[in-house]
Amino acid sequence: MKETTKAVFDELFVRYPSLLGEKDNIMDAFNALLETYGARGKVLVCGNGGSAADAEHLCGELLKSFKKRREIPSSIAMKIRPELAAKLEGALPAISLVSMTGFLSAFANDVSWESAFAQQVLSLGDERDVLVAFSTSGNSANCVAAAEVMKAKGGKVVALTGSAESKLSRIADVTIRVGEKETFKVQELHLPVYHALAAAIEEELF
Repeated sequence: MKETTKAVFDELFVRYPSLLGEKDNIMDAFNALLETYGARGKVLVCGNGGSAADAEHLCGELLKSFKKRREIPSSIAMKIRPELAAKLEGALPAISLVSMTGFLSAFANDVSWESAFAQQVLSLGDERDVLVAFSTSGNSANCVAAAEVMKAKGGKVVALTGSAESKLSRIADVTIRVGEKETFKVQELHLPVYHALAAAIEEELF
């Protein structure tokens, strides 16, 4: 791990000391993401309500520059117009499952909302990938179903939940259980965790 990457996590635990108890799980999540990107895999992200917004937020930090300028691969830059290359940034593949409104509305109406994210994982996921599931309770049925399918496909699951044991924590390879129970307080602690993960991955890969 680079010193600049270590500094990202050091700052996280100084600013949010309540997360120290989850340090090992946060580092395991970082390593799972790093392994996925090293294998040319991608990250799929899901959640409901405020956690759906967190899913989109995390993808936004991965798909473009976050804290530092990311150069695009020279193999791409040399094949496109210089003025276009100058307006592009290095990217980490990430898909927000909550953003596919056409598919989600159709599948929820025709089949079930509970299995909607699972259907996307069935279609899009493979053994190189990580599913990041945000659920403050850890028991959101659609996130649990998505995790089940990701595991069946040989991929990994990282869950961000509240403090309680949950269905997701029993399925996931890594569960980050922040020390709160109320929904908004859990979400307040999820944000610095995934910001740190995105920043650390960026430091390692760019």
